[in-house]
Amino acid sequence: MVQGVILDVDGTLILSNDAHAQAWVDAYAAYGYEVSFAKVRSLIGMGGDQLMPQVTPGLTKDEGEGKAISERRKELMINRYGPTLPPTKGARQLIQRMKDDGLQLIIASSATSQELEVLLKSASVDDLIDEVTSSSDAEASKPAPDIVEAALGKLQMQPDQVLMLGDTPYDIQSADAAGVGVIAVRCGGFDDTALAGAKAIYDDPADLLAHYADSPLGKSIELTHP
Repeated sequence: MVQGVILDVDGTLILSNDAHAQAWVDAYAAYGYEVSFAKVRSLIGMGGDQLMPQVTPGLTKDEGEGKAISERRKELMINRYGPTLPPTKGARQLIQRMKDDGLQLIIASSATSQELEVLLKSASVDDLIDEVTSSSDAEASKPAPDIVEAALGKLQMQPDQVLMLGDTPYDIQSADAAGVGVIAVRCGGFDDTALAGAKAIYDDPADLLAHYADSPLGKSIELTHP
């Protein structure tokens, strides 16, 4: 059954979704654009290649002013916001439990590798995670399946051997398109309606850990290792 877990980071292991939205707002403002925090916040979980055209049609993260805005946002996350963000409740303990159960763990994030280094350290899990996929491993970010498929490739596992832990509807869409089931957490700020495609929904990693044995993850491990 399940032998590996694909882990989202933002909103799942660290309380960073609001900070990401604010970083976008600040970066846009630096180039004369006034964008709504609420609009950006609803799209957090997507990578910049997906988010930017929805916020400012005509701009892309890889060209011209869009590229400058995207780079400014990254700098803000690395230098201003990321180092001070708290982990989600129970993040480290849940990862340690999964490692103790022999599960192979891998990060699948739309963030850049530089951002991930900061975020995983702030989440206090950087020493527990060996495998990472980031924006550089995928042609298109979530909700496209590329990053989940890249994680499957690194794990050398089939979709039915893996579950994903995420917090946004874009995690669910990405994983579903790759054939991977998702356990969702609410701590990223999305409600149960937005997370409706998940196999199960918990408040945060601590809540999942408290119900571990009865979760889709715990049940699959029990079937694998009776």
